[in-house]
Amino acid sequence: MNADAVHDLISQKPDLKASKAKLEAMKPGAYCVHRSWGFGRIKSYDAANRRLLIDFQDKPNHPMDPAFCVGTLDILPEKHLLVRKETESAKIEKLIAEDPAQLIVDALGLFPGNAATGVELENLFSAVIGGEKFKRWWTGAKKKAAADPRIAAPAKRTEVHVLRTEPVNVEDEIMEQFKGTRSPRRRLLLAAELLPIVKQKGLKPLAVELLGEVTTIVRDTVQLELAERLQGAWVRNDFAVIAGEDFSALEPRVEALVATERELPIIAEKLPAGYHVRLLDLTHSAHPTAWKEIVFNLLKLSSGKFTTECVNFLLDHECGPEITATFQRWQVEQNLRSPVLLWIVKNRTTRKFSRLLNELIGPRLLTAILFAIDYEALQTASARRMPLADILSEDADLIPDLLATADPETARDLANTLMLNQGFEELTKKSLLARFIKLFPGIQSLVASEAGEKAEGLLVSKPSYERKRAEYDIIVTKKIPENSKAIASAREHGDLKENSEYKMAKQDQSLLLAQKGQLERELGSARVTDFKEVSTDSVGVGSVVDLRDRSASRSVTYTILGAWDSDPEHNIMSYKTPLGQVLLSKKVGDEVKVKIGAEEHIYQLNAIRRYVDVK
Repeated sequence: MNADAVHDLISQKPDLKASKAKLEAMKPGAYCVHRSWGFGRIKSYDAANRRLLIDFQDKPNHPMDPAFCVGTLDILPEKHLLVRKETESAKIEKLIAEDPAQLIVDALGLFPGNAATGVELENLFSAVIGGEKFKRWWTGAKKKAAADPRIAAPAKRTEVHVLRTEPVNVEDEIMEQFKGTRSPRRRLLLAAELLPIVKQKGLKPLAVELLGEVTTIVRDTVQLELAERLQGAWVRNDFAVIAGEDFSALEPRVEALVATERELPIIAEKLPAGYHVRLLDLTHSAHPTAWKEIVFNLLKLSSGKFTTECVNFLLDHECGPEITATFQRWQVEQNLRSPVLLWIVKNRTTRKFSRLLNELIGPRLLTAILFAIDYEALQTASARRMPLADILSEDADLIPDLLATADPETARDLANTLMLNQGFEELTKKSLLARFIKLFPGIQSLVASEAGEKAEGLLVSKPSYERKRAEYDIIVTKKIPENSKAIASAREHGDLKENSEYKMAKQDQSLLLAQKGQLERELGSARVTDFKEVSTDSVGVGSVVDLRDRSASRSVTYTILGAWDSDPEHNIMSYKTPLGQVLLSKKVGDEVKVKIGAEEHIYQLNAIRRYVDVK
């Protein structure tokens, strides 16, 4: 819009005078953001109709009244990142990939006072980068920004990032935060963040200062968890080394913090990964006679990188054969947890660990994997990813490796277990079953049988479906988890061969899993109906029939409903009953014969009505 067009518009609508500058900025070629239509570029101004023509991403050449959109359309400056993405796309892409801190500096310069909250920056960069790529990028970019001396990064997402007028040293910035907070936990985290900087730069005076502060926190703060206190004690000791002081007399000593064995798995779970090796070394020195048993227990409960650290530690102490034997024992006892199973299958072909794991790779391990996936799926109602299920799907060699020594019957049982597993979507199951069938073609009949059952379907009423679904939910969300706890509790009594509680719990487990599988098949083949499609010309599901029982010389009325609707007390029968089956498709006047017990009955069909009309 030129000056004449703006003047003409304001003369028609004087209340637009306050928006004169914004209207003048609405020039062809200017980039803009609309609250509803998003990012766009002004193409031209139609003076005759007083309309801006704007190319939005999903609405090219879209006409808009400037008087109407002056409050909802923002004109972007040339340095705005969304504009630069269009005009300097190669440079912006390079900054995104190589220098996210500079991009954040550029972004902060766009905000008033060169300051913006994390939420404001997220909204901007989400629009510039977009989608899932933004989430991954922003995680790393925040760390780069926190380490950049030009940016004052906040501790909380709702606080502001500030572009400094003068850069500061990283250690000065962190010390400023350290002195500005009263939280012992926050102070310990900041001290740990300072440690590598102090060590690299040889800042002995700062090390002496922090040694005193951290020593007081670790010794006197009662709110710290044991893992936090242990990490703090290690940080304290490291500062003492830099300061050239002896830490052996400082309390609490790290050996004392790991003196209680039952606390060690909790400590391991909560410690940052960088401290895991130190924990294992400390366990060895603090428990010179029991360290091996303790480390194997930590291995059993481990996950991720800590599993590798435990195995490496045991290998360094010449426990290779014991690792293999222990894994085999845990497999027999069903004590292999999902994270350890994941580690086993990931490392089964690695040069370092394959010899340890070779004897484990077989059908029994696949049974453990499928059980672990099913159990994990039942424990959570969320749609979160299950790494063990993912690797079974993504590693094309895993199922062939595990079934290499299986016989056809075992493979068929495992395929059936897979078909009933709650941890996979149907398409994934089909893909995995194809790998079974490639090795054991006979399993195709199992798939064909299930497909036939699904194709036939079961007609059911909505109330009966909801009852069946509620029955399934109780088994899945209550009975199976309770049974799993009972199995775990029974295992703790030891000696599984003579453990009656364990055997009973396992029998209950088999029954529950069978019930679960049956209900899954039934619910999977169910088709809910409201019985409105049935006619009165012939008997169908949803018919009310008047019959003359010629064998007993009496009349009777039956309602024929869904597969799960039988109610003999009210003369409601499932269409799957013998009488229901022979009545289907019959017309008024037809006779049917049916054997009930030892007696044969002859029924004459006298009338047909619709259930929906008489209920």
